[in-house]
Amino acid sequence: MRPRPRRDRRRVGTWALRVAALLVVFAVGIAIGQAMDDASPPAGTNTSIRTLEPATLSAETVTVTVTTAP
Repeated sequence: MRPRPRRDRRRVGTWALRVAALLVVFAVGIAIGQAMDDASPPAGTNTSIRTLEPATLSAETVTVTVTTAP
């Protein structure tokens, strides 16, 4: 039986390092997402009450002539 070449061990180490780096990046992304979610205002109903004052309308001038019979 022949011994395995050293290249396989290097490949396994390289892949293990890549997987570990991806897990770290994923964990950092999750942490940033949670931090941004915690910073946002709480969801729910936001009620705003305003009092609207009616606008004044200008009076129209109308001439009315009334005649009465004697």
